[in-house]
Amino acid sequence: MKRYVIALDQGTTSSRAILFDKQQRIVAMSQREIRQFYPQPGWVEQDAGEIFDTQYKVMMEAMAAAGAAPKDIAAIGITNQRETTVLWERDTGRPVYSAIGWQCRRTADICRAAEEAGMAPLIQDKTGLVIDAYFSATKVKWLLENIDGLKSRAERGEVLFGTVDSYLIYRLCGGLHVTDYTNASRTMLYNIGELEWDDSLLDYFGIPRAMLPRVVPSLGVVGQARIQGLDIPVAGIAGDQQSALFGHGCTRMGQAKNTYGTGCFLLMNTGERRYNSQSGLITTLAIGEGTKPHYALEGSIFSGGSVIQWLRDELGLIRAAEDSEYFAAKVPDNAGVYLVPAFTGLGAPYWDMSARGMLVGLSRGSGRNHIIRAALESIAYQTHDVLEAMTEDTGIPLSVLAVDGGATRNNLLMQFQADITGCPVERPELLETTALGAARLAGLGVGFWQPDDLAAAEGQGRRFIPHIPDEKRKVLLSGWRKAVKSCLMHSESDSGWL
Repeated sequence: MKRYVIALDQGTTSSRAILFDKQQRIVAMSQREIRQFYPQPGWVEQDAGEIFDTQYKVMMEAMAAAGAAPKDIAAIGITNQRETTVLWERDTGRPVYSAIGWQCRRTADICRAAEEAGMAPLIQDKTGLVIDAYFSATKVKWLLENIDGLKSRAERGEVLFGTVDSYLIYRLCGGLHVTDYTNASRTMLYNIGELEWDDSLLDYFGIPRAMLPRVVPSLGVVGQARIQGLDIPVAGIAGDQQSALFGHGCTRMGQAKNTYGTGCFLLMNTGERRYNSQSGLITTLAIGEGTKPHYALEGSIFSGGSVIQWLRDELGLIRAAEDSEYFAAKVPDNAGVYLVPAFTGLGAPYWDMSARGMLVGLSRGSGRNHIIRAALESIAYQTHDVLEAMTEDTGIPLSVLAVDGGATRNNLLMQFQADITGCPVERPELLETTALGAARLAGLGVGFWQPDDLAAAEGQGRRFIPHIPDEKRKVLLSGWRKAVKSCLMHSESDSGWL
């Protein structure tokens, strides 16, 4: 009798593996950090080999911690950091260059050229995306143009492209080259209306079709991972944010969640209806109740939990991430101090690749705790801006915001999130929603669970209710908007910034 489903959760800063039992409870977990490299300002790279090695090791460690053998595992689900781009040799599986991270801005000039060529309307119509260095297409183009001989090798089918899910599956399943709808929709190469790779975009970016993976549903067996001589089906694949949406049970129109990870990602399931945003959001593919994908609106915030890491690692204002709540609570408010954390540009709804971070409103009385509080509040302000844009696009007022991710453990941040949006915030008891989504997909894919089983809740968690008056909310938002406006104005000025 199979006893567990294992979720491989490959994130920006760590690789994790989590075993879930029949009751969807966590039985064991293992995690290893992975490195990021910054060879030039605005560039972000990772070692794809390290990504796979750490992911495989934590899978084996989690199984060992649970006393489980491969015969005990019903299925593997994979969820991953999206947009990060890997090119590797078909024959060996060896990466031909570092993985280019989703935060990397090296392709900003390629994006500007595409905008100047009038490609923006076509790209939005076909892919649902805006032109930005965030997405995979320009990363692939950069690699093909800057690595000697790579373009011709790719044309001969010797070099393959994939997001992180593709690379993991290729290595686990003996050369199987696939991705799922959710990850394909993040490449800026996939037609989300026709559900196929788009030849006109491949031609424009100069990307050979031979490089591309086959696109499969997020739910269902796609291959067999050979683990210690036994085959375990890989039966669930989803980009991390769509996986979290599914893990929250947001499979119907109008349901939304926000994940607080390195960045923040707010998604609203819009069912079979596709909304083309007029407010700076993107349209992407999500998971519905069957194998056919749904549409979703998404707001991508580049600096979320990374703001807290910045306080710790670069400024030295806190020793551990959890200290941020303690010090921020020592002051009653931000005293007019605002941080706009545009460390790698501003994402939705502004989409300014050239923006850089700004701290405003400092006075002689401003201190360490005000800066820490401003940093925490910046995460909530950015989320408010995305929610506001989402409501404008859909006309659907949000009744509750489901949340997950490490930063949701910060009660001050969650309460301020509810206060500044005027919307209740629900934090589940089980915060590993991204991994749970991948596990549920895999479990459903092999019949380990049935759809009715997913209704079994882990508990109600905690609900944060807004409690500040509307007038105070308006004052706080006015200060934030002025700070963002100042940041955008500096981005447009001839300041020598990127």
